[in-house]
Amino acid sequence: MHDSLTRLHGAVCAARGANPGQSKTARLLRDGAPKIAKKLVEEAAEVGIEAVMGSPDNVVLESADLLYHLAVLWAHAGVSPQSVFAELDRRERLFGVAEKLPKRMRKPQLLKQAHRERAQLSAVK
Repeated sequence: MHDSLTRLHGAVCAARGANPGQSKTARLLRDGAPKIAKKLVEEAAEVGIEAVMGSPDNVVLESADLLYHLAVLWAHAGVSPQSVFAELDRRERLFGVAEKLPKRMRKPQLLKQAHRERAQLSAVK
């Protein structure tokens, strides 16, 4: 999944210079964070609704839309998928793969530490 999200993010970033009249991605990036965030929330709600309705195929379709809008938001915010992956790796080491990070642990210095650890791991490979 990392590769797919990285490629998606790259395509979104490449669309920055595209014509907003011809590219939905360029239009979203031009419209800014409020519009992108609105679309992200709408897609998240649609995923939830489809799950409640018991429609796995539609959950898949809506999830792909959700990930697209997340990639657009990341691009607009200057966040790389690698930064998110590093945070997921850090959380897995601390709490296991299926645990959400406790609120008390959400500190900017911890995120910076995750970036450093990711860079160190990349240098070793």
